[in-house]
Amino acid sequence: MNREVVLYRDERAAATELGYIFTFLLGVMLMTMFSVWAWDIETNTRLRWNQEAIQANMDDLAAAVERADEASRLGNVSYAEEVAWRPTEADESLFWVELTDTAVVLIDDGGPLDTEVPISGAGRGVHEGMIPLAGVDRIWVIYDDGVTSISLERPSNVT
Repeated sequence: MNREVVLYRDERAAATELGYIFTFLLGVMLMTMFSVWAWDIETNTRLRWNQEAIQANMDDLAAAVERADEASRLGNVSYAEEVAWRPTEADESLFWVELTDTAVVLIDDGGPLDTEVPISGAGRGVHEGMIPLAGVDRIWVIYDDGVTSISLERPSNVT
């Protein structure tokens, strides 16, 4: 039983294997492009949501400062208002809020979320205060003894 082995030059199988490899690589490339595209959409959406939440928070805070200024014009009064701070997905440990005579300013030490909301500054007193926002869910706007300020602590004379 002596069998002779005959080899043929059949390249069809190799062409099929190359087709499988190129199809696989095309799939990997398309999935990678889709992943990058989806990640970009998610990142931009999160940034937009953060910007909208921060703007709403800053608008609420500026409105409370305006109400404190209005109370200051009534005479010898004290005023305190609690403002809820909406949470964001941004790193709020890098956020500071500062109250100046002309604006409520958000300072983002680590990113692009700096913002400023102008206020009238039409109160009788000065504006002051700078607070960190790490873990904050409430901010107090206080007018007392000629000073409008922001604080994380509830004033002792408020019931």
